[in-house]
Amino acid sequence: MKEKVKKVVLAYSGGLDTSVIIPWLKDNYGCEIIAYAADLGQQEDFAAVKQKALATGASHAVVEDLREAFLMDFVFPTLRAGAIYERKYLLGTSMARPLIAQQQVKVAEEMGADAVAHGCTGKGNDQVRFELTYMALNPKLKVIAPWREWDITSREDAIDYAREHDVPIDATVEKIYSHDENIWHISHEGGPLEDPWNEMDEDLLKWIKPVNQTPDQPEYVELGFERGIPVSVNGEALGPVALVEALNALGAKHGIGLVDMVENRMVGMKSRGIYETPGGTIIYTAHRELEALTLDKSSLHYKDVIAEKYAVLVYNGEWFTPLRESLDAFVDSFQSCVTGTVRLKLFKGHCLIAGRKSPFSLYREDFATFGKDDVYDQSDAEGFINLVGLPLKVEALLAEFGVKKGKYRAPDYFRTFKRD
Repeated sequence: MKEKVKKVVLAYSGGLDTSVIIPWLKDNYGCEIIAYAADLGQQEDFAAVKQKALATGASHAVVEDLREAFLMDFVFPTLRAGAIYERKYLLGTSMARPLIAQQQVKVAEEMGADAVAHGCTGKGNDQVRFELTYMALNPKLKVIAPWREWDITSREDAIDYAREHDVPIDATVEKIYSHDENIWHISHEGGPLEDPWNEMDEDLLKWIKPVNQTPDQPEYVELGFERGIPVSVNGEALGPVALVEALNALGAKHGIGLVDMVENRMVGMKSRGIYETPGGTIIYTAHRELEALTLDKSSLHYKDVIAEKYAVLVYNGEWFTPLRESLDAFVDSFQSCVTGTVRLKLFKGHCLIAGRKSPFSLYREDFATFGKDDVYDQSDAEGFINLVGLPLKVEALLAEFGVKKGKYRAPDYFRTFKRD
């Protein structure tokens, strides 16, 4: 028997890992178990999930609909920051974990629990995301991470353990993928995907249509934004859940948002994952195009710096930190003018810009034209180029005078200035 624990709140999905954790906690800690399941938009029968938790030994099972909170408090702030991890990943799992952990802590405090538990492996990122949140919100709670304690060393072992304890599961040794689904995305890992040379099996996909099964005609969609938040589709105002669901269906239909990537985990190793983010890809593309229209040059360029930092912060589970709150304040200032409409063309896996407009547009056709105007005198460009090029000119002269070695072919100034 492990250290005495009175009551533990387990982050419960009903999948393989968390299903075997309930009997394991009873055997090793002898504690009361509260199973906490978050509805983040995954296609689950939550009544069945709740019943399964109770049938396998939980004293209580709590299910909460967190879809709108997930989008408004986590997804859209990350979107407004432009955060994309390692150029591809739209952070669907990374954003979900702090929210689940936050609600776990809340339930633990309400129900008098002295511990929280999760089913994350000791090799992955999610263990960090959960536990940093626990520490930030209630450091007095004991954290139980079975994958770092038990003798189960693989998913095959977990399947055997489940069978020994009569726990019903869907996973098999033959097809042993790990999936994570919410309203924003679906991720796939494990099994044949662990070899990065193996091509993804299209039968793995749950949402997105393979490109050869998509319509042969393009489809246009218009997204409306207010202060960087998507609020309408094709002129119809929609709440966050309905909006993302509509764009998921539309993007999946046209093969939009499929990512196959090798990424760098926090713990130092690389992993390979398949991500389906159809609606998110459409929203990110539209948001980026609207920013290009409404943000000034310096703000846009500096926001790209912030976006990379924000993505790493979210990926690493550092949501409940002063830095994230400060970055949000910074981003919020920039997003005050990101209001308008973007038209996109969806076709055969591509999400292409087809038009954009905003009352805060900084683009002026009369300024950008090659014709004559009263704002810009083209002769001014000569002095501008001379100033920008001055450091290059000085370096070349120093090389000619022998002060330093030039990086490029030394010019022959005698020939340049020789008179007839």
